[in-house]
Amino acid sequence: MWANNSVFYQIYPFGFCGAPKENDGITVNRIRKVAEWIPHIHKTGANAIYFCPIFSSDRHGYDTRDYRMVDARLGSNADFAAVCKSLHTAGFHIVLDGVFNHVGRGFWAFQDVLKNRERSLYKDWFVNLRFDADNGYHDGLWYEGWEGHYELVKLNLQNPAVVQHLFDAIAGWVREFDIDGLRLDVAYSLPPDFLRGLHTFCNGLKPDFYLLGEVMHGDYRRMMNDEMLNSVTNYQAYKGLWSSFNSMNLFEINSTLESQYGLYKGTALLNFVDNHDVTRVASILTNPAHLKLIYALLFAMPGTPCLYYGSEWGALGKKESGSDDELRPCFEKPMENDLTDYIAVCGAAYTREKALHAGSFRKVLLTNRQYIFEREWQGERILVAINADAEPYVAHFNANAGCAVDLLTGEKHDFGGGSELMPYSAAYWKI
Repeated sequence: MWANNSVFYQIYPFGFCGAPKENDGITVNRIRKVAEWIPHIHKTGANAIYFCPIFSSDRHGYDTRDYRMVDARLGSNADFAAVCKSLHTAGFHIVLDGVFNHVGRGFWAFQDVLKNRERSLYKDWFVNLRFDADNGYHDGLWYEGWEGHYELVKLNLQNPAVVQHLFDAIAGWVREFDIDGLRLDVAYSLPPDFLRGLHTFCNGLKPDFYLLGEVMHGDYRRMMNDEMLNSVTNYQAYKGLWSSFNSMNLFEINSTLESQYGLYKGTALLNFVDNHDVTRVASILTNPAHLKLIYALLFAMPGTPCLYYGSEWGALGKKESGSDDELRPCFEKPMENDLTDYIAVCGAAYTREKALHAGSFRKVLLTNRQYIFEREWQGERILVAINADAEPYVAHFNANAGCAVDLLTGEKHDFGGGSELMPYSAAYWKI
């Protein structure tokens, strides 16, 4: 699977492109901005793009109006197809957000229900739709909203007509945009039978089609298996990453990684330090000196790393009650700095070294503030060393080697007499 040797770059298009928050229906080709950023995205080491929603919606993209049309605020289908062609030419794979659990109130079939009520041909497209009750919008009918959000109308995925409509849309995305996969919004809410059918359908559309599910916690194998999803979002490790640094307790992330390696060996969870739904990592880490270190871990731990646009130069943004605006800003152009350069080196090592993206995982040394683990592939070993402390640390361990080369600096490293880790440092020692 191509995704297992990829670095993803996540874009929230409405924010990235500076689109109006409300759908004004005016077509403006804002999505072309993505093509202008291709050189910068390449520099980060990314070779795959994950787009948050791009299709016609009421406001933020997760409230779909029409699965067949790119949102006018971003441009036309032809505009997005041109961007996708540029990305593919530049060597990127493309994953779109599949928002299939719910739609917006502006969804064409729901609008037909509001207009024609019991006579609507689409009254069975929505979950628990009733005409003998009312809702907060005073439509004179009731329906189920996702997790109580009635601006998000739940689709009836037990209805074959609904499923066929979604599958037809996906086939259109492959035909028009040549997409390579889908990230399934709130995958944990999707019926297992729907996921099985989706898996079979997408495999028939395109070889190596990638299905990634948004899953929070629990046993990831419940949905990540040969019949459903190729991967899931690794929220378990996400929390452990920043929390380990903020509490100066690297035992936390090691515990997560050891447990996951045992449970999910042979898979590649999607790893991240922030995304469009959570506070940016530069705003959540209490010590800015840990910013490079958390990315060093991200690119060296088992799984597939994903960068969120802007965070590669340390952009700030806090999740506020009732608003994600700070998380989803518009940047006029990339603001590259030494963090960007550091991430680029980590990303290049990840994609180049089989041991980092496919190798085994083994803890070598662990304290509250220092962490060394080994990634190994067919005899080729890389020791990943982190010192989260403000003081130097001399690590004593059996490297089973005399010397190595640090992939992050190109410098030779001698294991004799102990390995000194400089303050707030990381190393990828290749043996």
